[in-house]
Amino acid sequence: MTRTLPLLATALTLALTGPVSAACYADYKAKRDNPLRLHYGVAEVTACDPQGAAAELAPRLQAAGWELLDLVSVFGADRLEEKRASAGDYFLRY
Repeated sequence: MTRTLPLLATALTLALTGPVSAACYADYKAKRDNPLRLHYGVAEVTACDPQGAAAELAPRLQAAGWELLDLVSVFGADRLEEKRASAGDYFLRY
């Protein structure tokens, strides 16, 4: 018992002080010119605030030739499935 006590204490300390990472997602609108194309998409982001998510997402889209027009919202995994159908091919693509 005395040997397991330090292990339990260490495990509890790690569990309580370890990083808490909740998945964050953003839905957005983007465009591409010549010819004009628009899309609505959903992306996983590490920033769980609108400004941070937009700053993270804009370069990803730009690298693929898209311009971020609007960050619609930032949300958790609990709302992910309700947005899947609307995002279509752009669901978790960028």
